[in-house]
Amino acid sequence: MSTAVHTAPEGGLSSGYGENPAAAGSERLLSVDRVSLEYRTRERIVRATHHVSFDVYRADRFVLLGPSGCGKSTLLKAIAGFVEPVSGTIRLGDEPVRGPGADRVVVFQEFDQLPPWKTVVENVAFPLRVARKLSRAQAKDRALHYLEKVGLAAFADAHPHTLSGGMKQRVAIARALAMQPRILLMDEPFAALDALTRRKMQEELLQLWDEARFTVLFVTHSIEEALIVGNRILLLSPHPGRVRAELNSHQYSQESLGSADFQQSVARIHRLLFETGTGNQEQAREQVQA
Repeated sequence: MSTAVHTAPEGGLSSGYGENPAAAGSERLLSVDRVSLEYRTRERIVRATHHVSFDVYRADRFVLLGPSGCGKSTLLKAIAGFVEPVSGTIRLGDEPVRGPGADRVVVFQEFDQLPPWKTVVENVAFPLRVARKLSRAQAKDRALHYLEKVGLAAFADAHPHTLSGGMKQRVAIARALAMQPRILLMDEPFAALDALTRRKMQEELLQLWDEARFTVLFVTHSIEEALIVGNRILLLSPHPGRVRAELNSHQYSQESLGSADFQQSVARIHRLLFETGTGNQEQAREQVQA
């Protein structure tokens, strides 16, 4: 399967997986091949994505970026196994995705994804006991280890209602990482946070990735966040979501904010996302795949 690639824009961004030195030689972990997704409203059936293709490699920080309504969250849910494609295939390693599994864990945008009657450590440990079948002591030890990683070991015995929104998201991330999934799925996890907390959470996620080199598929509609968090970015068109471009962004970090090159890349991505001429893009995509 060949991933659709837009012509590389000028400047700091590059197109295509092969030009990413951080990912070169990595194992392909996830394959999404010409996937179309639909959902039903009261009036009609709506196509969310159309023939979307891409690959995610081990230790990638792969970002799905697009405007609201382009189907990026629906696509993430399909990878998680919650939504079945109407056409195309999704494979994790050599196996097709046929439903949810402990090898894919989702961190959602909502803060209230933690059972309020359980303490922080119990929230992290419970899925380990159910899905990984660890003993109570083993699950608690692993939960405390990942709470330490996200800086919340001191709050292990607290209940969720006593935590801020950012702290709740840290617990959700610790819970997900403790499961040691093959791929971590994050659906706009920082979108509801204030700007300062969002930046801090981006920094902490990158620090965690630098330590553990886990594979993450991250959904956002923020161009700046995509450039900072991702090493590869898939741009999806406005509804229905189609591949506009696949770009490498491993050269950017939070230190890049405000630089002329970073701002130019933001502007170029905006143009790629919202430019017209879908028919011409379809023709170019077919030429690349051929």
